[in-house]
Amino acid sequence: MEKSLTLEFRHYDSIETLPADERELVIAAQLACNKAIAPYSNFHVGAAARLESGRIITGSNVESEVYPAGLCAERTLLYHHQASTPEDRIVALAIASVPSLRECYPCGQCRQVLHDVEKRQGLDFRVIMSGGGSATVVEKASDLLPFTFSL
Repeated sequence: MEKSLTLEFRHYDSIETLPADERELVIAAQLACNKAIAPYSNFHVGAAARLESGRIITGSNVESEVYPAGLCAERTLLYHHQASTPEDRIVALAIASVPSLRECYPCGQCRQVLHDVEKRQGLDFRVIMSGGGSATVVEKASDLLPFTFSL
């Protein structure tokens, strides 16, 4: 039996053309890059999420001398959210990086955790991947990993 997958996304050649709420999240993610601890890769990543309440929270990547003890910006944000205010569900999440030569996409581990959060909170959320002046948006995080791990 043959099956196929279709991925729908929106691409913006300029973050200036994003809807205002998504542009605001990208800017918050860009600012979160300033808090990254990346002395080894010099690749600073920031993530920002809008919660149902309208509040915006951020996270950044953290590297450690004991590789692989570091953590990506997305997971830093998501784990902090779960530990502090999980009842205020995530409705959108943006990712940015410095340097920003191209759009910043989540790694495989982050894609799985993004899916886990959608599943746990019972609500899909948009993911805005930005960089190089452009952005790509998917309507739900689980679109980024169509074959997820599940127990």
